[in-house]
Formats: sequence, structure tokens, C-alpha cells
Amino acid sequence: MPRVMGSLAIVGLMIGLMIGRLTAPEPLVLQQVDAVPDGVVLWFSAEPKVHGEEVDGAVALLFDAEGKAQSGHLQVAGKDANWHVRVSDKGLLLTLLAARPLHGEWAGATVDGRWRLAINLREE
Repeated sequence: MPRVMGSLAIVGLMIGLMIGRLTAPEPLVLQQVDAVPDGVVLWFSAEPKVHGEEVDGAVALLFDAEGKAQSGHLQVAGKDANWHVRVSDKGLLLTLLAARPLHGEWAGATVDGRWRLAINLREE
């Protein structure tokens, strides 16, 4: 009898783990970053939570998503600027830097089943 009860407990645990895996939501993933004139466009698999701030002339956004570290260049009002995506313990951190203070505005929308976040930059 103890063997039967132990076997049933193991089978129940395995079925519970499979059901939990099937019902778990897909992780949010940063799929692509595109530099556009005066801004950046980020493509996510779904809508992430976003927290953004302007700190000492730089624009920083924290996303509750997964992805890889990457960086690139863009033009703001015809002048060079840089963007960096870093993996942090709270998600992905996007930093937009230039030699002069920047001001950023962002808006997101669903496009073709993906989440598109457009960040428009201007000099202060």
C-alpha cells in the first residue's frame, strides 16, 4: 500500500508540473531595436511594463522584459547620439545618451501582433 500511495503522489506531482508549465505566460522578449531619425523604435513580443526617467540629460527606460545587451547610434536633430540596452536584475534598461541634454517622449501600440514602442527624442 505505501508503494501505491507513493506512486500516486509522484504521478500527481508530475501532472501538476505539466499543467503549471502549460498555463504559465510566455516571457516578454525584446525582439528588435531600430534607430529612426530623432528616435528609436523597440519591438516586443507583448506589452511590457515601462518605467522611464530623464536623468542628467539622458533618457532611461526600464522594461519588465527579457532580451540581450546591445547598442547603437542614431541622429537627433542631425547630431550623433547613442543608445544602449543592458540586462539588469529588474529587466532591460535602455539608455539614450548624447553630448547635449535630451528630452524623450514614448508611445506604444500593438502592430501585427507585436508591441511597438516608439521613443521620440529632442534636444533641450
